[in-house]
Amino acid sequence: MDELVVKYYRRLCREGFEHNGEIKSPDIFLDTVGEKIRICSHVSHAYLHIYIRISEGKIEDIKYLCTCDPTANVVVEILCSILKGKTIIEAEALTENDFTNALGSTDDEFLKKVRGIIELLHRGLDRYKAGIR
Repeated sequence: MDELVVKYYRRLCREGFEHNGEIKSPDIFLDTVGEKIRICSHVSHAYLHIYIRISEGKIEDIKYLCTCDPTANVVVEILCSILKGKTIIEAEALTENDFTNALGSTDDEFLKKVRGIIELLHRGLDRYKAGIR
């Protein structure tokens, strides 16, 4: 596992997972199992749920629940940190570089999970813009 991921994950374990939790009646709900996007480990019951509340075109709050490996936990925490307070347009423009800049890592496993979470996010944003919940 990438040293920078381990360091970030250890900090999360010490200080707490800031964005962990659930939002009741979110505007966007993302589910890796339902979307068939592997972000979490290959454990049979692994999942990641992301809850997004939008107000006036901005991401007012974003939280997640998961049973993920450390790398996926780091990726989703970074996602939440980056997106909170951003507009829908800014969220749509999210790239791998935003994650590598946040962590400083270009590790293959990290970037694979980043690509998955960006795809998951885009699916949710597309549904939201189409009025599908």
